Amino acid sequence: MRTVSIALLLSGLAALPVAAQERIPSHCVALAQGPERVVPASFREPLAIDSVRVSYIDHAMFLIQTPSLSAVTDFVGFIGNVDLIPDVVTMNNAHSTHWTANPDPAIPHALRGWAEEGTAPRHNLDLGEMLVRNVSTDIRGRFGGTAEPDGNSIFVFEAGGMCIAHLGHLHHEPTPEDYALLGRADIVMVPVDGGLTLDHETLVRVLDRLRSRVVIPMHWFGRGTLDAFLSELSASTGYAVDRREASDMVLRLADLPDRPTVVVLEPRLLSDD
Repeated sequence: MRTVSIALLLSGLAALPVAAQERIPSHCVALAQGPERVVPASFREPLAIDSVRVSYIDHAMFLIQTPSLSAVTDFVGFIGNVDLIPDVVTMNNAHSTHWTANPDPAIPHALRGWAEEGTAPRHNLDLGEMLVRNVSTDIRGRFGGTAEPDGNSIFVFEAGGMCIAHLGHLHHEPTPEDYALLGRADIVMVPVDGGLTLDHETLVRVLDRLRSRVVIPMHWFGRGTLDAFLSELSASTGYAVDRREASDMVLRLADLPDRPTVVVLEPRLLSDD
């Protein structure tokens, strides 16, 4: 009976639509123009093949979903009382709020963003619908010590034809080489605390360079730091600001806003409620 069950399972997998198995090309090149459409949705709802859902969970932790894959950024081990096992988690260890030493062994790919034994992290994980890669950056020394080379990673998620960058615990403006490796960033998650990571003036300069169409603030400690960042960015660059009550949004490349827009999402642990 067990042999028959396995055979039936394998035959079912073989019958999956080709579109769900083949990778959708995403080379981080041209940006299509189109009207803005950012649609809130439950993380359980199905997605169209060219769509990506981003859900703000907490602090610097986001769930990024394609129709059949999921990734969690700066994973700390708990995303809510749900039975979701992500296909990928990324972590940075500048602080304990950006990683866990014991990720669930059921997670297929747990990617560290920091150097170990002097070796910089290098990731280029192709899962078909999603490509995950990183650009490592230096961080300030802990407790006033010397700087740590390659102590943080900007993780880039290529999906739905879009390039989604998570800056992690960024301490310094990226170098010209970093920018070249990063490439296009249509959507970017940015730490806006203004102290533990980049100061707001430097962060605005980074965003000026990236020219992202959607900017999602993270790593804010109270409304004060968030509002200070929004004021700085709006005054300096003329970004539109879209404050939402929702914790998630669905994006398509063709529907990204023409005007660069800061979308403020409310953090919320995943739930089936």
